[in-house]
Amino acid sequence: MFLLRWSFAFALVAATINPTQWNFIYWARNYYSQELPLTVLFGLVLLIGYVIYLRATLRSIGGVGMALIFAVFAAFLWVLWDQGILTFNNSDLDGWMGILGISFILGIGLSWSFVRRAITGQFDVDDADN
Repeated sequence: MFLLRWSFAFALVAATINPTQWNFIYWARNYYSQELPLTVLFGLVLLIGYVIYLRATLRSIGGVGMALIFAVFAAFLWVLWDQGILTFNNSDLDGWMGILGISFILGIGLSWSFVRRAITGQFDVDDADN
């Protein structure tokens, strides 16, 4: 299930911005005057996706958890660079690595309640009205 949640997070971030011309930011910047209703519609759909992912991520792991996942991902990239496996000379690759990192944070955030339940057996319960 994590792979599915992460795949949607990756698609969300990559659809918003990526190193190619096939992304919302590039398209909106170049065609918003000709396609303003579509630009607004697509922008709102992306915004809804971000609200869902960010709200779930902040509720499940919080800002500190997001920072820790980012730090682990950055340390992993550092190890790959230190071992000579990865170089940061290609701006397109760097962009995709950023998208990958952001999507991992969002995917883990959306999946964390399920992971926590599997590890500890405890359920996360939202606040309920009395």
